[in-house]
Amino acid sequence: MFIIESYAVAIAFCFITMLCWGSWANTQKLVSRKWRFELFYWDYVIGIFLCSLLAAFTIGSHGEGGRPFLEDIAQAEHTNILNAIIGGVVFNLANILLTAAIAGAGMAVAFPIGIGLALIIGVIINYILLSKGDPVLLFTGVLLVAAAIIVNALAYGKHVGKSGKGGVTKWIVISIIAGILMSTFYPFIASGMDIENFTSPAAGKMTPYTAFVVFAAGILLSNLLFNTILMRKPLEGSPVAYASYFKGGSLHWAGVLGGVVWGIGNLFNLIAAGKAGPAISYGLGQGATLVAALWGVFIWKEFKGATGAVHKMIAAMFLLFVAGLGLVIASGN
Repeated sequence: MFIIESYAVAIAFCFITMLCWGSWANTQKLVSRKWRFELFYWDYVIGIFLCSLLAAFTIGSHGEGGRPFLEDIAQAEHTNILNAIIGGVVFNLANILLTAAIAGAGMAVAFPIGIGLALIIGVIINYILLSKGDPVLLFTGVLLVAAAIIVNALAYGKHVGKSGKGGVTKWIVISIIAGILMSTFYPFIASGMDIENFTSPAAGKMTPYTAFVVFAAGILLSNLLFNTILMRKPLEGSPVAYASYFKGGSLHWAGVLGGVVWGIGNLFNLIAAGKAGPAISYGLGQGATLVAALWGVFIWKEFKGATGAVHKMIAAMFLLFVAGLGLVIASGN
């Protein structure tokens, strides 16, 4: 299977993760006026699962190092498989709430608050799991990201309050809940892999490719429950019938594409964890907050008409995120 051999390449893969995780929501934004996010989300999870299978049977099954997918999943211990499934369930609950917040408040708000919070808590959890990186630099970077989240939330509240729109607190709270849940999924996957040795993984442990497939299966199965509940009791708007899904036509491509984009980012992140360590790999991947905020502010114009004070707060948020991510990268050298 394909294995990363250097820290520099691992960091490059983390940046690709950042771009993918910060950009997938554009597919939801593209169809949001015609396609409810609950319907979009069915295709999104299908896209993630298809991406995991494609990777497992291609780069995850060919090469000198590691174990090919079918051999690997056959020898994996049930506990490790269960952990990866639980990771998928937790991620799916977090992500479906995040997607709802994106639909309600926009990418420039939901991502910095939700995923920024996930970055902070997730880095701490993953560092405890495997202590790689300079703790002073790593956690100073995390503090700067925390400051960026606070500034972003204040800017959103100030801007929405000025425009007279409602639901400020609602979407901030939903983003926070999503972020707390999002911070906990990664250790479940990482615990099922032999992070220290992808070339000759320990018996019972899984390669990143196998762990991704099991994780994606957890997402797909749990979506039958979570998304069904949201369709019947939506966070905003009227209930959605299953029959509406089959009337989507060409709109289905958006969700599948979004899932594939996120899936590529997740795969690259898991592969990079072997060299960068789970704390740095996860932390940089969740730098997607910065990418999503750029999309939201400059492409989707989610702060259009904001006052000069709000624009200054958004600029400060970007600077804090960049500085924080820079320290996270430096902590691994």
